[in-house]
Amino acid sequence: MSTHGPEPNRRSERGLSIVECVFALSLMTILALGLLPLGVMATLTTENQGHLAARTTEYAQDKLEQLLALAFGDKTTDTRVFPATDNGGSGLAAGGSSDPANPLDQYVDYLDVDGTLVPSNAGAEPEGWFYKRVWSVTDVTNSLKEITVTTIVRNAVGSTGRIPQSTVSSRLTTLEPTP
Repeated sequence: MSTHGPEPNRRSERGLSIVECVFALSLMTILALGLLPLGVMATLTTENQGHLAARTTEYAQDKLEQLLALAFGDKTTDTRVFPATDNGGSGLAAGGSSDPANPLDQYVDYLDVDGTLVPSNAGAEPEGWFYKRVWSVTDVTNSLKEITVTTIVRNAVGSTGRIPQSTVSSRLTTLEPTP
């Protein structure tokens, strides 16, 4: 005689059938494939934006260092060519603009996609430029100058429509006030 009662129904403990497993996996595969393009687009946009933002900062810093290497009173060195020459440039003369939309001829240069200077004609953007660097020099006092460099990329990248841009700034001083 059994004291445990009736035998439990074991049909409910069988698990999933193969048809149910195939259906569930198919549904998950369709959902994953639908989300895959979003992940790819996000990764590419982030990679491109990050890469270009790093390059704009690097090239702005390069120009700033080139300008900081000039003598405090230099007003003729042309840093728009490499190597810099002492003919017709602005050197560290006060002027320029750090607004890429309004560059001044003596205070702008252009780089190709590899970061190589692209020769430009006065007042015209050259063919093949990818980065634009503009700078301004401000006489704060007789012995202190502020230099600001802004670099932008020619085209927006990804779906954001934002153009990567970096601005760096530094001050340069001389031990003796200049007349």
